[in-house]
Amino acid sequence: MNTINNAAQIIEQLNDELLVLRQQNAELDAKVKWYEEQFRLSQQRRFGSSSEKTDPMQLDLFNEAEDTADPKISEPGIETITYERKKRNPGQREDKLKDLPVEEIEYELEESEQICP
Repeated sequence: MNTINNAAQIIEQLNDELLVLRQQNAELDAKVKWYEEQFRLSQQRRFGSSSEKTDPMQLDLFNEAEDTADPKISEPGIETITYERKKRNPGQREDKLKDLPVEEIEYELEESEQICP
């Protein structure tokens, strides 16, 4: 009788210990998944593309307007804006600079410095 009670107590202790270990295992799995996700995000930020492309892992957010829009309604046409650009007058700079005095300075090197390779 004594051994049956001891065996029952041992089984109960082992079951309790098993439950605690399973709970710890679940918590550790959750932590590992969180750390893996943080690592993946940091690698994406560090080495990933820096443009505004959407991540394929990300859900399609903020698509309410597209989902609720009526596809039967036609889209408005493109409005073109016409305007006249100001034409440039070629030679205008030369006209402004023609009245300025021009001074020509000629430099000549000595014979010893006039060596071409």
